Amino acid sequence: MPKKAKSKERSKPKLNIKKSKKGRRAAPPKRRKVAVSIPALEAAATKAADFAAKHEAAAAESKGAAEQRRSDADAARQEVTKLEAAAKKAKRDAAKSAAAVKEANNRAAKLDALAKKARREATGREAAAERARLAAAEKARREAAQQAKREAAEKARLEAIERAKRKAAEKAERDATRKAEREAARQAKREAAEKAKIEAAERAAAEKAEREAARKVEREAAKEAKREAARIAKMEASAQAKREAAEKVEAEREAAERAEREAAEQVIREVGEPAKSEVAAKPESGISDGPSFTDGIRRK
Repeated sequence: MPKKAKSKERSKPKLNIKKSKKGRRAAPPKRRKVAVSIPALEAAATKAADFAAKHEAAAAESKGAAEQRRSDADAARQEVTKLEAAAKKAKRDAAKSAAAVKEANNRAAKLDALAKKARREATGREAAAERARLAAAEKARREAAQQAKREAAEKARLEAIERAKRKAAEKAERDATRKAEREAARQAKREAAEKAKIEAAERAAAEKAEREAARKVEREAAKEAKREAARIAKMEASAQAKREAAEKVEAEREAAERAEREAAEQVIREVGEPAKSEVAAKPESGISDGPSFTDGIRRK
């Protein structure tokens, strides 16, 4: 109880005593029973209890909402884990695509080496044919010279035949050489065309694989960016919901405290008003014999 209220209560009997000394014989004041409104007190207490029950229900509801938000946060964390696993899988797929491109480049290099080897073999065959032709020509020339020396008498008749034979042989040899050269050229052209076709097919396949890999990487990057944006949006929404829930809980707590204070002040006002009216109804010349029931209520 405050000191001012105590000083007021103590000063009242003194004032009454001084006033009683003015009269000759002061009649003792009648003790009146203070009519305390107990039903009003009970109603106020019931009202305060209902108000407190409502706020407890609101607090329980906010607690349930907080539990729901925690479960939503757990679900969001699980979704983030799934997204991270998908990103790792995409990285592995990109690595596999790079390995496939590398294998295609190795295969193209092997085909280039085989083509070079084929060209070298064709060149060797042409050189061997040229050496055989030169050797055959030299042999025929030596045989013809020896035959001419041995058969000087018959050479005149046979020279024409031999020359014709040599010409025919040289022509056939030249024809065979030209035929071999043409065949070799056609074979080289066919091999070059086949090689060019294979190289073109390999280049097309490699370019297609690179384009597909690039498109796949771009799609995966776009998906990853979308997933990252969705995850950030979810995180921001969750943080905003948490802030709003905290502000709501704080506002509810302040409202509950303010309601409790108002209920307490209302109870004090309702209890204090009858006591003040009773004190005002006492005669000024009466002698008080101690603190009244109303004073006890005010102390409470």
